[in-house]
Amino acid sequence: MAESIDQKVIDLIVDITGEEEIGDYRDVDLFDEGVLDSLGAIELLVNLKGAFGVSIAPTELEREEMNTVNKIIEQVQARL
Repeated sequence: MAESIDQKVIDLIVDITGEEEIGDYRDVDLFDEGVLDSLGAIELLVNLKGAFGVSIAPTELEREEMNTVNKIIEQVQARL
């Protein structure tokens, strides 16, 4: 099950960013690299709620708590 969660999160990030290889760079800071911006982050939170039923408010987390693919996956898993 965990693998499918990982892949689903990666697919959502790819859909938003257009970065097909993002799954290969799971510990890269998405904001520092210009892959994700604040609007993209909001879109991601909305899509995570739709895909997993998890609600993460933009004000709930610091950027450093979900600035990599792995951290985003951890936040989703913690709320399932």
